[in-house]
Amino acid sequence: MATNGKNYKAAINVNDFHYAVLDDTDKVKGEIERVKFLQEITVEAQQEIVKAFGDGEVAEMATSNGPMTVSGQFHKIPEEDKSALFGLTKVGNLDAYGPDSNPPYVAVVFTIENQDGGKSWYGLVKGKFTMPSVSGSTKEESIEFGNETVEGEFMSRVIEGQKVMRLRGTDAPGETTVRDEIFQAVFGKPYPGAEVTP
Repeated sequence: MATNGKNYKAAINVNDFHYAVLDDTDKVKGEIERVKFLQEITVEAQQEIVKAFGDGEVAEMATSNGPMTVSGQFHKIPEEDKSALFGLTKVGNLDAYGPDSNPPYVAVVFTIENQDGGKSWYGLVKGKFTMPSVSGSTKEESIEFGNETVEGEFMSRVIEGQKVMRLRGTDAPGETTVRDEIFQAVFGKPYPGAEVTP
């Protein structure tokens, strides 16, 4: 089998984590926000193959698709982003999370960068993140930096007439065509700072 045109450069970095809060009509409410210093991210599709049997054998198979689970690890998540992602309220100057707290629906875009400088862009169109656990440890002789992890689940949303949960595309090194397309599809807005052609 010919391999001409196929790219076998390995992924070496994660970057460009952006999110935006969605309103009741699945439109972006407010601005697209960037959370820097993404360290790891995992997206898993919940799929199950359902089988129908007859005459002692498999007669037919179908795939049942559930929501996508997301786990992201950051060096640090700024307080403003925690409030937005987890639906925190205020009691005086304090962040409050209670039995009636309900994180908003959000949309997310991030990249996985390849060794050759190309970028694979991923868009998760509608989901919620859950409040993370809190942990800490005592300082020892050498400094060890902590990190923060968020987890969430994402569902489908109608994008250009199709129900989708995840979008993906790859830009070659130096190109931004896929980046611009995925931001418009997921957020309905251009990539922050990008030049917009009238």
